[in-house]
Amino acid sequence: MAAGPNAETEARRILERYHAFGDKASGGPGDEASGAWLEGELKALGYAVKRQPFEAPAYVGEATLATGASKVAVIPQAIVTPTPAGGVTGPLHGGDRDGGIALIVLPYARWSTALSIEQRLKTVKGDAVVLVTTGPTSEAVALNAPADRKLFDRPVAVLAPKEAAPFVAAAAKGETATLDMSGRSFRRPAYNVTATLDRGAGRWLVLSTPRSGWFGCVGERGSGLAVWLMLTAWAAKTKLPANVALVATSGHEYEYQGGELYIHGWAPKPKDTALWVHLGANVATRDWHERGALLSPLPSADPQRFLLGAPKLVPALKAAFAGLPGLETPYPADPKLAAGELGSILAAGYDPAMGIFGSHRYHHTQSDDLRCVSPALVPPVVDAFAKVIAAAL
Repeated sequence: MAAGPNAETEARRILERYHAFGDKASGGPGDEASGAWLEGELKALGYAVKRQPFEAPAYVGEATLATGASKVAVIPQAIVTPTPAGGVTGPLHGGDRDGGIALIVLPYARWSTALSIEQRLKTVKGDAVVLVTTGPTSEAVALNAPADRKLFDRPVAVLAPKEAAPFVAAAAKGETATLDMSGRSFRRPAYNVTATLDRGAGRWLVLSTPRSGWFGCVGERGSGLAVWLMLTAWAAKTKLPANVALVATSGHEYEYQGGELYIHGWAPKPKDTALWVHLGANVATRDWHERGALLSPLPSADPQRFLLGAPKLVPALKAAFAGLPGLETPYPADPKLAAGELGSILAAGYDPAMGIFGSHRYHHTQSDDLRCVSPALVPPVVDAFAKVIAAAL
């Protein structure tokens, strides 16, 4: 078995270490520290490690929304347009009047990117906008955004549905509110962790995963990182007929900034790549029972994860991932159907390629911590990928 006899213990070690780094926003302390940790892990396995540097957007400062006796923290929407000192003050409304603060309650979804609402917000009036990300956890959901441009020309923030009631009531009456998001919006250094194991094989196996994200992102990022790191250990000690190239990207939350830079800069060329395997979001997070507002964790995996692979790999994927919720039905790889970096990998012409993406219930929320993962869910994914990789090469 590729994962080894102590696989669950190893998965727990990786998940707990990643969790301990705290928030993983690109270029922040947690992202920097997790990258340095991974460099040490890869060097110990015999890989030649090199950083790919770039600059990522960032915001530092508090963000609050207040009306009457209610004041709550909100998530500043990247790329952040700060408010003036003291904030934006004016009537709350539904986005149908000039000035003030528009309060927009979004429909139920597992929210992930601000691109999905870019056009809608262009029709919304107001000096600032507050979004309520209605979803399965009633928590505020941070939304991905492009790294190279501001989607919105005014301050935009995200409010948790569980804290929205007094603000929805105030908006119905046009009562005054203040959105204070007067921190610093800037760019800071970040880097991809890249590594190679050159066996002189003339072709490459590429293993990729993002490591940055909103908040702790233990389920979103950590579960895929655990599978990735265990696969890199397996690939280092297994006599595969291919060189190995690795990348753990930063800048994921900025529409895959680091991934795009690696794919179109440092990655082996498609003609030299025998196989690309990508471990995206929700690789192995736990499922939850939903009873109204109460969510109870289950030992099984959240099935809202998708496995895509080159058509010729689909039969092997179906056999290897049989019995793993959500992954038991692999789909033929198509850049139009893929999400995250996997879509970019396919669009760049890498074939064959395969990978996982998805969104668990606490995706992009502050509660995406160790409660959202189980070490036991990681080894079966490692073993299944190893079987397909070995056969494909």
